[in-house]
Amino acid sequence: MKQEPCAGSGLWVRLAETERETLGFFLNGQACEALVGDTIMTALLTQNRALGQSDPSGTLRAGFCVMGACQDCWVTTEDGARLRSCLRLIESGMRLVVKT
Repeated sequence: MKQEPCAGSGLWVRLAETERETLGFFLNGQACEALVGDTIMTALLTQNRALGQSDPSGTLRAGFCVMGACQDCWVTTEDGARLRSCLRLIESGMRLVVKT
């Protein structure tokens, strides 16, 4: 089932550090918010159920090792650049694309 990004019902739920400053980014063209200091993975998974789909099975993926070794956290920017979402901090205005 396809879920609209930034619907507020992500896979991860933020339990602490909710008082940090927010920043805006775009996920599949929709405006979203994250907290300053969040990794891309944290920003995406608090808004969305997955980071993308595995090839060739199409099963949803959401990262695995959270330290850059497993290659399961790759996401794509609108201009085609690939980023490891568990290692890179989200930036204001970042435009990301995930297929879920």
